[in-house]
Amino acid sequence: MALNYGKVAENRAKSWEDIIKGAQNDSEWNKLNKVNRFFNQAIQYQDDLPLWGKRDYWASPVETIARGKGDCEDYAIAKFFSLTALGVPESKLRLMYVRQLTVNQPHMVLIYFETPKSIPLVLDNYNLDILPANKRPDLKPIYSFNGGGLWMAKAKGLGRKVTNSRGVSAWDNLLQRIEQGSLPGVSFASANTRQYQPLH
Repeated sequence: MALNYGKVAENRAKSWEDIIKGAQNDSEWNKLNKVNRFFNQAIQYQDDLPLWGKRDYWASPVETIARGKGDCEDYAIAKFFSLTALGVPESKLRLMYVRQLTVNQPHMVLIYFETPKSIPLVLDNYNLDILPANKRPDLKPIYSFNGGGLWMAKAKGLGRKVTNSRGVSAWDNLLQRIEQGSLPGVSFASANTRQYQPLH
């Protein structure tokens, strides 16, 4: 990675690998905190257009770590795949599209369910603290998804599953690029790559 992206990027990748290797036996709460803290501190916010030359581009975790920059989708995606590499079941994780009410802008966060009926915890690049969703009145849920499906939000709660997430085209494209290797020559060998396969 140093050859293509410099020593700083190599050090960033090494720090990420250290978390994946070192936190395998941690509690899920510690895994959430370590991953959330790493990406919020290591990645600089940057809109897609100046970074990728596209108005909307969902970067893989490898791309985000290599560039050291990303937008809200990239933070959430990188946290999602890092946590699955740490053994957190995908069923406990969803990417959630919300409206950030304080700035009236669309936004994406990662949410975590300790149990299917528990209030989800929110991992956000705007707020460094991991808080329950009911403590984030600044976020209005729209929909959430993972490899298993898509859920539309409703006035109370997170709504019911309405379709397979294969309908989320940006997610489909991202999974295909990760599966094929979006950055040739860059490999995070310590990650559990079995978690990176799309669900059918």
